[in-house]
Amino acid sequence: MSRGSRPKAPAAAVSGQPPAWLRRTILIVICGLFLVPLLAMFEFTLRQQGGGYGLEHWAALVDPENSRMYRNLVKGIGNSLLLAVITIGIVWVLFLPTIVLVHLQFPRLARAFELLTVLPIAIPAIVLVVGLAPLYRIIVQTLGGHIWTLSLAYGILVLPFAYRAIVAELEGMGAKTLVEAARSLGASWFTVLLRVIVPGVRRGLTSATLITAAVVLGEFTVSSLLNRVTMQVALVEVSKSDPYAAVITSLLSLVIVFALLFIFASIRPRGQRKQPKSAASAMAPTATAAIATGTPASPTQKEVGANG
Repeated sequence: MSRGSRPKAPAAAVSGQPPAWLRRTILIVICGLFLVPLLAMFEFTLRQQGGGYGLEHWAALVDPENSRMYRNLVKGIGNSLLLAVITIGIVWVLFLPTIVLVHLQFPRLARAFELLTVLPIAIPAIVLVVGLAPLYRIIVQTLGGHIWTLSLAYGILVLPFAYRAIVAELEGMGAKTLVEAARSLGASWFTVLLRVIVPGVRRGLTSATLITAAVVLGEFTVSSLLNRVTMQVALVEVSKSDPYAAVITSLLSLVIVFALLFIFASIRPRGQRKQPKSAASAMAPTATAAIATGTPASPTQKEVGANG
């Protein structure tokens, strides 16, 4: 080593990231916290009444002779899946355009709207049910007591999570600049929303969708107090007569949710090339919007897109 040279610092210290052994330790601890309850639930489902372990409880759950016993459980699972699909549709069709409209067209209302979306978290679920009870009385008299009407209350419960996931992506993509560029090229608001906003907030929408499904499938208080049969309500009823069936159903639902979360976390966004800061980079949003909306760009924009 020469006299003027200095020892190189570790790569982790230069990048600001924790060392590899610490990351592995944290990952192992987190996985253990999730795996231990799942393994305990699985061990419980294997217990036999005469002692030892076996799959008799798993077999009994799919036995056609027991279909009458588990009919309410099957109905609750179907209702929860239907409510999850409808609530996800509410997030996509109603919440997304509203959030984009407030974020881009009425930025002064963004703070008030954000405070409004926090209320479902601040207000206890039982208080929310008491407030919604008169409204649901009118809904039942008008539309009937169908299970899909519960999605209106679930939409309120998932609003805070969907709002934060979507707004974070809007702020990160520079939505205002892209929308102004697309509008200057003659794109309609529907085209801007479909071909500029939705691709830009894809990860946020995916997060909102997964969170919505998790909240709907795990919700108990609202559905129970409003006398609706969902998966959680059916699990409580079945656990009184057959706790093994309730634990098996809960275990399967947790494994499916963890698998979906793992798949989502494994998806890597496509990297974007860094553009040099120049006069051409100032027109990059316009060229990007032209490509997204399918609008013919001007010769200058075409040159920028080719050089960028």
